[in-house]
Amino acid sequence: MTLQPFHLAIAVHDLALARAFYGELFGCAEGRSAAEWVDFDFFGHQLVVHLDPGARGGPVHHNPVDGHDVPVPHFGVVLEWEAWHTLAARLRAAGTRFVIEPGIRFQGLVGEQATMFLHDPSGNALEFKAFRDPSQLFAR
Repeated sequence: MTLQPFHLAIAVHDLALARAFYGELFGCAEGRSAAEWVDFDFFGHQLVVHLDPGARGGPVHHNPVDGHDVPVPHFGVVLEWEAWHTLAARLRAAGTRFVIEPGIRFQGLVGEQATMFLHDPSGNALEFKAFRDPSQLFAR
């Protein structure tokens, strides 16, 4: 199966903060933009941040998963194992405040994965994960 890039549009309260977060912290290249929106190459996917000065997103719910309260809604990407560890180290070095600290979930079980959760400056929840065995992405 060939994966296709997704398109996701989210609200942010400040485009300059979004550019710093997605562009500088994550190194996502900026694409097209206008006064009220910016496209980012979000790990090969199209993320569009739209200005909504009142946007202070944030999870409306949490679900218990493997001993953690996972924020819902959230979005993110599945990275390669080493790329995830590199990103986790970069985020820690930048002083990122995590919702769920980087760690290994379901260790030794089907679907073992590295995962971390954080919020962008507008309160949108993100998850970055990596599977030790990528073939287990959809394993039961």
